[in-house]
Amino acid sequence: MTTVSPTPQPVMRLRELVFGAACAAAVRAAVRLGVADALGDRPLTAEELATATHAEPRPLERLLRALSCYGIFAETEDGTYVHTEMSRLLREDAPNSLRYISLWCTEPWTWEAWPRLDDAVRSGRNVFDDLYGKGFFDYLHEDARDSARVFDRAMTASSRQSAEDIAKLLDLTGARSVADIGGGQGHVLASLLEKHPDLEGTLLDLPTVVAQPDPRLRDGGSLASRVRLVPGDCRDEIPVRADVYIIKNILEWDDDSTRRTLRNVIAAARPGARVVIIENLVDDSPSMKFTTAMDLLLLLNVGGAKHSKASLVDQMTEAGLEVGEILVVNPYLHAFECTVPA
Repeated sequence: MTTVSPTPQPVMRLRELVFGAACAAAVRAAVRLGVADALGDRPLTAEELATATHAEPRPLERLLRALSCYGIFAETEDGTYVHTEMSRLLREDAPNSLRYISLWCTEPWTWEAWPRLDDAVRSGRNVFDDLYGKGFFDYLHEDARDSARVFDRAMTASSRQSAEDIAKLLDLTGARSVADIGGGQGHVLASLLEKHPDLEGTLLDLPTVVAQPDPRLRDGGSLASRVRLVPGDCRDEIPVRADVYIIKNILEWDDDSTRRTLRNVIAAARPGARVVIIENLVDDSPSMKFTTAMDLLLLLNVGGAKHSKASLVDQMTEAGLEVGEILVVNPYLHAFECTVPA
């Protein structure tokens, strides 16, 4: 029976860490094979799972044993395999599925970029242009469309999950309008409008993004009568006036983009308007290993960075916002309550 490895001594731990690519690759393989979807509530042998996933029994057993060491699946005393809390998150139908996040973080281009991390640290620039001869998003949409679809589904799943947490956390009592700036398909906006029936909303994002909003916001959707969809780039202009502005996970590309976005909010908003900035932090966070890894990935692909609490407060203060309370949304996100000064 394979058990989860106990906390090892430093030599053992470092050996395991430098083989981290093997664990990431094993998770990716399990997702692409559909192992978690094939395994239900009844224990199955490697042979039974191999039949269900069109794989060879012995290599699949080796994969399952490797993953079981990390608590992803578990091997029973009779040699069958069962789900764990983590392996269930790889299922397509899991309520908080991490299937597409797992694929996104292990896409083929990542294996080309990670070995160049030392180059990015030396130069302070992304390595993507040198690797592929074009920018990250151009590459995704022109040369790696399957990866682009994985990205879209990963971001959609992540946004839906965090939207519920944000709607529960934020008290918008008394507000009449809310604007979701760079809000993607509008999952956060839709959750806020569902919670507050008297609220009207605006979703601003790039034209190709707002053309495919959350179904609740589309013509004929349950919230369509209370929503305005505005195509635009928040780094250029924010032609929206609202009582509350939501800015989530868009201040991570570069400092210039962050400054321009924040100043555009202040230029658009009336004095006293509320601005809620929601970001992953690389400090003071329960998810430090995840957020610092994402920070390094941002350096590699677009030259961006996740913020520390202090760096984000400095940016907001420099832009002219009055920073108030800082709230914990969930283990991955903090919300900074700000006000546009008179």
